[in-house]
Amino acid sequence: MTTTRRVGNTVVGVLLVLVFLAPVYWMINVSLQSSDALLRTPPAWFPFDPTWSGYAEALRTQGSHLVTSLVIALGTVVFTLLVSAPAAYALARFRLRGTLALVLVVLLVQMVPGIVMANSLYPIFSGVGLLDSYPGMILADSTLTVPFAVLILRTFMSGVPGELIEAARVDGCGQWRTFGSVVLPVCRNAVITAGLFSFLFAWADFLFAVSFTTGNTIQPITVGIYRFVGNQTTNWNGVMATAVLASIPAAVLLLTAQRYVAAGITGGGVKE
Repeated sequence: MTTTRRVGNTVVGVLLVLVFLAPVYWMINVSLQSSDALLRTPPAWFPFDPTWSGYAEALRTQGSHLVTSLVIALGTVVFTLLVSAPAAYALARFRLRGTLALVLVVLLVQMVPGIVMANSLYPIFSGVGLLDSYPGMILADSTLTVPFAVLILRTFMSGVPGELIEAARVDGCGQWRTFGSVVLPVCRNAVITAGLFSFLFAWADFLFAVSFTTGNTIQPITVGIYRFVGNQTTNWNGVMATAVLASIPAAVLLLTAQRYVAAGITGGGVKE
């Protein structure tokens, strides 16, 4: 029975890998073929005569959009951690009146549809001049990443042994030094997890990007791909090359931080 179960799990795992890798392989395959080769019947399953024209076109037309998305994503990560880490520490360690109610509000914010948030923020951003700007995009993305990060970090900061904090206070550390020198290092995995998910959300965001960018001044890669597809419906190798380039930063980040994310999701840094 155990052997049969292991074989079944292995087969399921292989099938899942194939399901996820098949679109990635086909995307790379199409990006390396010319437009004429894509019209053949049957299509080529391997780029025997690869061409890099699609990547040249993608870099020429979408390179600036990739940089824009990178700036927005990194800015969202920095802003999210600067706001959510102290907030999570206060909710986890201080006995504040209304803490549970505030946590419930944070949970409810996570349930608000993005289109509702975008419609609410648009007149505010328009009035204060945040449309087509990096601060506007960073603030918009942070409306969803900050609550998520607060929930993750609060859970882990609640598990930090009180003895560590008391020892730091005995040594003369204030609240901020205790927070920066003791709590954050212990919760490193949770901080990396929150930062990673914030980056991925901001990098893949389309709703806020298309809502708060009205021109070509600020245009993230998601909007760039959308408009590129509309203008280049016959240039599929260029479209797929753009998609491959847009996937590289997220894939590299996931591979680099996966062990921290696994630790950040499954357990805290220190247990009492």
